[in-house]
This record gives sequence, C-alpha cells and structure tokens, in this order.
Amino acid sequence: MEKVRLSKRMSELGLCSRREADGYIAKGWVEVDGVVVSELGSKVLPGQRVTLRNAAQATQQQRVTILINKPVGYVSGQAEHGYKPASALLSASTHWAEDESPIQFDRSQFIGLAPAGRLDIDSQGLLVLTQDGRIAKRLIGEDSTVDKEYLVRVKGQLNEGGLALLCQGLKLDGEYLKPAKVSWQNEDQLRFVLREGKKRQIRRMCELVGLSVTGLKRIRIGKVKLGKLPLGQWRYLGENEQF
Repeated sequence: MEKVRLSKRMSELGLCSRREADGYIAKGWVEVDGVVVSELGSKVLPGQRVTLRNAAQATQQQRVTILINKPVGYVSGQAEHGYKPASALLSASTHWAEDESPIQFDRSQFIGLAPAGRLDIDSQGLLVLTQDGRIAKRLIGEDSTVDKEYLVRVKGQLNEGGLALLCQGLKLDGEYLKPAKVSWQNEDQLRFVLREGKKRQIRRMCELVGLSVTGLKRIRIGKVKLGKLPLGQWRYLGENEQF
C-alpha cells in the first residue's frame, strides 16, 4: 500500500484544506496513530489514524463563514477591471438585522475570507465567503457533490428538445456537463439545479438551446437557502446549518 502526503490525507479526510494542513503540521497540532508529526512533507499509509489536537480544533471553531446576497455589478473574488469584489460590501452596517447567529461581530472576521464558488458579475444571489478550508473543499473541491439552485429569466425560443438537452446532453469546452435538473417556473423563468460551476455555465447552456439570459439569481447552495436575506446584506452561517 502506497504512502501519501499527510497534508493530502488530511484534506481527503475532510479535516481541513491542504494549505491549512501544512500550517497545523508545522505547529505540531497533528497526530498520526497518537504520535505528533511536525515535519512538513511527511507521508502516511491510508489506514493510519490522523487526528487534530485541541489547539487546531479550537482554531477551526473560531473561523467564520459568511453568506451574502451579492448584487449585480460585483465580482465574487478579487477586484478586476475596475469592479469591486463582493467582500467590499461587508461592514457592520450591512450585517442583516435579523441574523440569528450568536456570533459577535468583529472586523477581524473579514481577514482571510475567500469565496467558496463563483457568481459572475451579471448575476445576483447567494455567495459564500469563508475562512474555513473544510467548507471551501466541500463546496468547490473536485469531488464536491453539493448542488446549487438558480432562478433564471430568459428570452428567445427554446429549440426543440432543448429542455432535455439542458438536463443532460450539452457539451462545454469539449466536455459533457454533469446531469442537471432544469424546469420551467413560468413562461419566462427556468429553475436550474447544478452540481458543477463552469464559468458562465448557465448563460452558455441557454445560448446552446436558443435562449438568452436576462436575469440570474442563486437561491440555494446545498441545504442553505438565500431566504429573506436582503440584497447587498450578509449574515453568518448558523451553528446548525450545513451545506
């Protein structure tokens, strides 16, 4: 049985991200079969027991995940082409007054926040920003199975068989897309449920079947819904919420 890097194994087990793993290892916060391993690059067998020490667990518990209702005109990640990132909306004044989380607001919580998934500049709705590598991996890791739900306003004439193609049968960038759930909500609005997130995927899918998108809103990621969160405001991920 071949050994693998400890940091990779920690990520596979969902303990943290590989980047976080290296930090924990260097600090002596990782045990393999009950023995502390602090050398970067160490390797383990898949069957060995890997655990985090209390200090690492405490650090993880302090990390926050923020849900924001991103408006059109903001990019998900770093500022680009003169457009502001969604993180620029975060402040005490934009914290949703009806947030039920017991977490006390502190500006230091905005340090190290990274988007766990994209939502393009022309789209609005639920965007996740997190300090927690475990959540980022769950949402955007290669083996992620978390689905995302969108309401999409369209115009144009849907090609014959177009709805079936949207659900299963389209190719983007030379690869077949994963099966999707697509249905009409009303005469000009579709509901999409996807398990992947290629760049501008829904817009490109619609173009392939004769439609153009006039509005796109993400309303759910996994088990977490946008709900009543106002446009441009944010809240913390609740203690009992899981994607």
